[in-house]
Amino acid sequence: MPRINADKLNLEERVIKTNKVQKTHKGGRTMSWNALVVVGDGEGHVGVGLGKARAVPDAIRKGVEDAKKAIIKVPLVGTTIPHEALGQADASLVLLRPAAPGTGIVAGGSVRAILEVAGVRDVLGKSLGSPNAINSARATMDCLRQLKRAEEVAKLRGKSMEELLPKGVLAAMSAAAPPPGPEIAEEEAVRLGGGGEEIA
Repeated sequence: MPRINADKLNLEERVIKTNKVQKTHKGGRTMSWNALVVVGDGEGHVGVGLGKARAVPDAIRKGVEDAKKAIIKVPLVGTTIPHEALGQADASLVLLRPAAPGTGIVAGGSVRAILEVAGVRDVLGKSLGSPNAINSARATMDCLRQLKRAEEVAKLRGKSMEELLPKGVLAAMSAAAPPPGPEIAEEEAVRLGGGGEEIA
């Protein structure tokens, strides 16, 4: 997958968690910090990064740089995700399911922060494994990488949308689609033989 250029996106940066780490040496203890950061434009682009430094601001800056290198494009269907997905990172498991408009983001912790920044407005999320923030974030990103639109799956399988999806889903998609503009309606009339002109 080609890397997405973060400079062309209007990204929002959000710190999910900072953690202080102490390492004991012979001469004493050295303190350092790590920061888990998520960046996104609210329109389907999101990335997660981890930065480590002796000071919190430097750790956050490194985390933002790391997150910008790992940005992915999330396929959205309206305000939710196209289908259910289960992601894993070490001992953390995250389950995401599509939700009806108005449901909101039913998730917490790093899962919620990532979905908000990605632009997902309605989704059901559940953390099934370890609650570790870093692994939960990685498991959430694994979920988002698995998502595919119905058109992509149909193309890969060499089938039409009518063969792939149930009739109820197709009806809902057609009802949710915006009405055609005047140019499209005129082209459709020409195609059907009306020509858009009155017959004397």
